[in-house]
Amino acid sequence: MNLAALLFDVARRLPQHPAVTNGARSWTYGELAVRIARIAGGLKACGLMPGDRVLLSLENCGEFFELLLGCWAAGLCAVPANARLHPREVQFIAENSGARLLAVQAEFLPALERVDLRTLPVDTIWVIGGDAPQDLRIAAPMPTGGEPVPAAQVRPGDTLAILYTSGTTGPSKGVCCPHAQFYWWGINSVALLDISEADVLCTTLPLFHVNALGTLLQALLSGATVIYEPRFSASGYWQTLLKHQATVGYLLGAMVPILLSRPPAPEERQHQVRIALAPGVPAQANTDFVKRTGIALLDGYGSTETNFVIGTSADRQAPGTMGPIFEGFEARVVDDDDNDVPDGEAGELVLRASEPFAFASGYFKMPEKTVEAWRNLWFHSGDRVVREPDGTFRFVDRLKDAIRRRGENISSFEVEQVLLSHPDVATAAVFPVRSELGEDEVMAAVVLRAGSKLSELDLVRHCEPQLAYFAVPRYI
Repeated sequence: MNLAALLFDVARRLPQHPAVTNGARSWTYGELAVRIARIAGGLKACGLMPGDRVLLSLENCGEFFELLLGCWAAGLCAVPANARLHPREVQFIAENSGARLLAVQAEFLPALERVDLRTLPVDTIWVIGGDAPQDLRIAAPMPTGGEPVPAAQVRPGDTLAILYTSGTTGPSKGVCCPHAQFYWWGINSVALLDISEADVLCTTLPLFHVNALGTLLQALLSGATVIYEPRFSASGYWQTLLKHQATVGYLLGAMVPILLSRPPAPEERQHQVRIALAPGVPAQANTDFVKRTGIALLDGYGSTETNFVIGTSADRQAPGTMGPIFEGFEARVVDDDDNDVPDGEAGELVLRASEPFAFASGYFKMPEKTVEAWRNLWFHSGDRVVREPDGTFRFVDRLKDAIRRRGENISSFEVEQVLLSHPDVATAAVFPVRSELGEDEVMAAVVLRAGSKLSELDLVRHCEPQLAYFAVPRYI
């Protein structure tokens, strides 16, 4: 379950086989293994010790997965973060994770000017794609690498990544993901998608989310080729699949209605994609997409804290359902007191794994939140589901006060705090409303102080510099 060792093993078996393509850059498995051994050596040369954290504030670029794999090879813990987070959120993640090294793209350096680096444990900043600012003493261009090192010895329960998921009643929580969790996530995904070394996996999703990270694991476990595109483009999606001769795709629920909203085009049938991992697609959109494109859509259930725990092969999956519990996991549907509810009745989905360390080990430096989520020795998902009599599960909605927009989790608490920071706002409540794409939009109900003339537009402008763009309320 040493994920860096998996790469070196594939490189020995398939040294000339294409491994990764990102933009104009491509690596065979042999080339990637040599590069990762040097990256790991460069990280160790910085004085980083096994278990130290490395914050990656990057978009989908070659350096992202090089550093990710380099961290694993050096026995370090990667902390992937959305590069477009507000500086306040970057500050919190850097402080909470205790990251000693920050890798950041040059275009995002201006945001660091609003981060108080004096309070952070970061002692080195690697700048990618540009020059390091001369007034930032600890910043330097990312090194080309150091002396190659073999994969570090790690245990299945060692943390290989901390992924920050938006808080619901407080700050974001850092989910501690062990090697075994990602290993089993990859194993289960490869089985359900039927991936082999002949496949070409193509994702436009960001590497700081577990979906795209899972794609990397699928490639390492199968020897397949993985393509990382910088971002999703509805107008260019089919040309991307054709260009790379992709056979497996990756979509989020809202992306399917977006693609269906465009006029039909010949490329929708000229591709070689046989299946796409597409959780959360509305039932009718699922049916229409399969009929129009010929691509089978695989739904299922997984979260950053769990694994790919619910799912079945696409040919056995009814649109609108997630499938049965996957081998190696247990699931129950419970009421507020953790008592089982009857089949056909909605309740909270609680989960546990039979394999050691197949779930996250908790929230970093948040023991109370860890105990709360894993109370009674079951992970409480915060999601309402229905278990049908045949054992399949159907998603209903979320219990947690969280909003999911364009694949991003938004903390209503954090948005409310920004609204309340305006002197003319007496109180505010933030909540999701359904969008035409089948996901959430952010809506805020605001009560102004007596005599205030604050307009909705001015309130939005107050939010924009303090929130990530996807968290700014669309409706007030």
